[in-house]
Amino acid sequence: MRYLIVTGMSGSGKSVAQGVLEDMGYYCIDNMPVALISKFAELYAQTGSRQSNVAFIIDVRGESNFRPLEEEVESMKASGYECKVLVLDCSSDVLLNRYKETRRIHPLSALYNIPISEAIEKERQLLENIFEKADYIIDSTYLTVHQMREKMQDVCGNQKKRSLTINVISFGFKNGSVKEADLVFDVRCFPNPFYVSKLRNLTGLDPEVREYVMEMPKTKTFLEKLCDMIDFLLPLYSEEGKRQLTVAIGCTGGKHRSVTIAEALATHLRDGGESVSVIHRDIKNGKQ
Repeated sequence: MRYLIVTGMSGSGKSVAQGVLEDMGYYCIDNMPVALISKFAELYAQTGSRQSNVAFIIDVRGESNFRPLEEEVESMKASGYECKVLVLDCSSDVLLNRYKETRRIHPLSALYNIPISEAIEKERQLLENIFEKADYIIDSTYLTVHQMREKMQDVCGNQKKRSLTINVISFGFKNGSVKEADLVFDVRCFPNPFYVSKLRNLTGLDPEVREYVMEMPKTKTFLEKLCDMIDFLLPLYSEEGKRQLTVAIGCTGGKHRSVTIAEALATHLRDGGESVSVIHRDIKNGKQ
């Protein structure tokens, strides 16, 4: 029997996560009181059910129950159950925009009669210890629903493998840096395809741009050194207990050079057997 506890920031995608888990054959229980988790596992084991994967979706509506969550997980493990914790995160700015767009009320905003921005930060504080103890963390800040599903399938399909997941993000410095990045690399030092008229309206996903960027010896040397450094760092981060690494590659506008190099880095990492997601944050923005 395998148990997964899914929690995280309100608005970060728990509903999408639940849908993915149900599609994968999980028996999902929404908003189960934390204090009843181990009791449910005990009773459920007695039913002889063939449903081997169970997921509890826990959110801030039961915020007073966040405190014993760690103890409940340890109790499950002591009883011989495999129990993992998946936390969904998202930047506060994006969460605030999501609430504005959907016109929904944050659970803590209604509970404490405070603005949504304050409710988001309060919730982040409540979840601080859980973030530190999580087995898996998925940051949905820049993920589409499709990418979110892929990320969930990747994590939940390999729960026994406690590995480091890598997010590679391309971006444009003119649109702001990537706040959640662990490593940031500036590739504005390479010639910009934007100034080549036939390449201006293309992106780093187009072969013409990739060839232009990668045909330069200094770009090839940079990529080789970048891949070598990331390969060196990955086992060190894993030994430290880090579960998610975000590598950001930035150029001026985030459409050409950063996209090309981000894709090349991701390909290298995948070829090495790593779990990698790629996000091109600014590829649809305006001019460089």
